[in-house]
Amino acid sequence: MFAVTGMTGQVGAAVADHLLKDGATVRAVVRNPEKAAGWKERGCEIAVADMNDAVSLTSAFRGAEGVFLVIPPLFDPAPGFPEVKGMLATLKTALEAARPGKLVCLSTVGAQATQPNLLSQLGIVEKELSTLSIPVAFLRAAWFMENAAWDVAPARETGVIPSFLQPLDRAVPMIAVDDIGGLGAKMLRENWQDARVAELEAQERVSPAMIAAAFAKALGKPVTAEVVPQESWEELFRAQGMKNPEPRMRMLDGFNEGWIDFEGGREKSLKGASRIETVIRRLVAGA
Repeated sequence: MFAVTGMTGQVGAAVADHLLKDGATVRAVVRNPEKAAGWKERGCEIAVADMNDAVSLTSAFRGAEGVFLVIPPLFDPAPGFPEVKGMLATLKTALEAARPGKLVCLSTVGAQATQPNLLSQLGIVEKELSTLSIPVAFLRAAWFMENAAWDVAPARETGVIPSFLQPLDRAVPMIAVDDIGGLGAKMLRENWQDARVAELEAQERVSPAMIAAAFAKALGKPVTAEVVPQESWEELFRAQGMKNPEPRMRMLDGFNEGWIDFEGGREKSLKGASRIETVIRRLVAGA
């Protein structure tokens, strides 16, 4: 049996879907059981737990051959990342008490970057969970292709998609969520000792111009990308309600300046099968 967190989100759902298709038994670890009704219908066991409650997490993880862990994303953290540090203390207590056979944790491209930014939270996660007494693996995923879901409406309505990634012809590592799910499910079935890292991106790196071209093809109309000026970011993010936009802005700088990348580089990263054109076409069809 594999315990999977984040199944009401994209990656956890993709991992669980691949496991179920392979005939595995899955325990859905969720905070709201009502949102997991579809998984129960597919035969999953449901465990209700909160990421800040060691008792419920211990119960959810106990008896599992492996755990797939998705740390809930926090886009506006307080300075010093106290939220993720508090959550990690609870998770470590629960994992040591439950002692599942192994842990696979979703991480990110650039988790090892030394310059502070939003993704530094996952660097903290890797450092802390590497000390567990069970085998641990970190799946460092590239920028999600599915982030382009935010661009479907402007592409369709105006033919222009705003881009924080710039310059527009600069390609960065991206990956489809389904490919993350496939690798996550595969890693849960593998055996290793201590801690390991797997870095995953698509066969081809993707630029904002390529995303616009994929939208143009899917919509059958001209679509272009337009730079969101860096000097406007802070005001824009604060207008959206962010209190501490600096980490997010530094993350974007890291992609644009190239210091957020895989530790092993493009040559050593694992490669997914999905193409940006396929993902964009699916997003447009589902919107």
